[in-house]
Parts: sequence; C-alpha cells; structure tokens
Amino acid sequence: MLKKKYAQPLFVILMSFSMSVIMCGVVVAVNTGISEGFLGRWFYSWTFAFPVALIAAFTMAPILKPFVDKIASKD
Repeated sequence: MLKKKYAQPLFVILMSFSMSVIMCGVVVAVNTGISEGFLGRWFYSWTFAFPVALIAAFTMAPILKPFVDKIASKD
C-alpha cells in the first residue's frame, strides 16, 4: 500500500494523465476528425500535452488549494 504522503502527488499525476488523454482526444477529433491516423495524431499531441499538464497541475495545486479551502463550506 502507498504511504499517505504520496497520495496528493499521485492524485495530481493521475488527474493530469487522464485530463490530457481526454482533452487531446477531443481537440484532435474536432480539428482533424476521427479518420485514418487518428490514434497517431492523438498520441503525438498527447506526448506534448501530458508534460505541460503535469507541470501546470503541480504548479497550480499549491496556489489554488488555499483558495478552494477558503471558499469551500466546512459542513
């Protein structure tokens, strides 16, 4: 089992991965259509998008967490 201290970084990695997979698929499908070569175009786009999403998530999470904690209800 994974130690609790690794839960947040793992969550950020998995969320970045899943969001970049979905968003790249949607954007590639909208821009080029789902036709021959779609998976290759999607994978090529994803190889750039995932590192960007990962860096953005690790950068933004500590900035946004206090904001969310402040506006979220405590009940």
